[in-house]
Amino acid sequence: MNLSKFKKCYVLFSVIFASVILTIGIFYCSSTTVNAAEYGATENAPNASDSVVGEGGVSLSFDSEGGNLSSTVRILLVLTVLSLAPSILVMLTSFTRIIIVLHFVRTAIGTQTAPPNQVLIGLALFLTLFIMWPTFTQINEEAIQPLDRGEITQEEAFEVGIKPIRQFMYGQTQEKDLNMFCEISGTTYEEYDDVPFVVLVPSFIVSELRTAFIIGVLIYVPFIVIDMVVASVLMSMGMMMLPPTTISLPFKILLFVLADGWNLVVGGLVKTFY
Repeated sequence: MNLSKFKKCYVLFSVIFASVILTIGIFYCSSTTVNAAEYGATENAPNASDSVVGEGGVSLSFDSEGGNLSSTVRILLVLTVLSLAPSILVMLTSFTRIIIVLHFVRTAIGTQTAPPNQVLIGLALFLTLFIMWPTFTQINEEAIQPLDRGEITQEEAFEVGIKPIRQFMYGQTQEKDLNMFCEISGTTYEEYDDVPFVVLVPSFIVSELRTAFIIGVLIYVPFIVIDMVVASVLMSMGMMMLPPTTISLPFKILLFVLADGWNLVVGGLVKTFY
């Protein structure tokens, strides 16, 4: 008996609750329609492009209505360039050749962690700055400073600033690499200025890799001779179980120090760019 009363009360409560929810929904829909009508949501309502309703929203504007990018967009472009700066520094400058040659020097000597990677990268960065300083100075004087003074537009600054980089890459790019990428892309040129930038960059990188490996082979030769001499001496003495590198390492370091190896390697490496 009590259970049947409970069921009746539950059904009655459910009906009342559903009625209240339905009433609230109808009232909300009617109020939304009224508000929309107040803002002109009829057949004769104007387009959004003709009038703006309310005080908020999103607006796009140009500085002084002269077509220049706003400060927000400029900041976005600057951050994008900064995020790509490591790749630009590695691929479009002398950094690639320098770091590869320095790695070959350390491997040829046989010292696994001396100099450490931080020292090699730091030395490569400062040598890159030394080699690329005339190019960076020309970019600053001909593109960045005139743009900062408002004498040229951003497009003109980009075109002027990229020319010194192209001239540097032209001097280091081998013609066969350039012709290979031009043939792949179907590009024809009569002068170097006619070569697209997207074709010049991979040609320059491949040329840098080839040059760096050639220098690395030349560096390896005297150290390989020392390893072969030490290995032959150990074989003749019957010490076949003794690793030759253990004995040859001090001799290779001594030869490198007596020959002033860092002066020869760094000096010759920098002169390859001139």
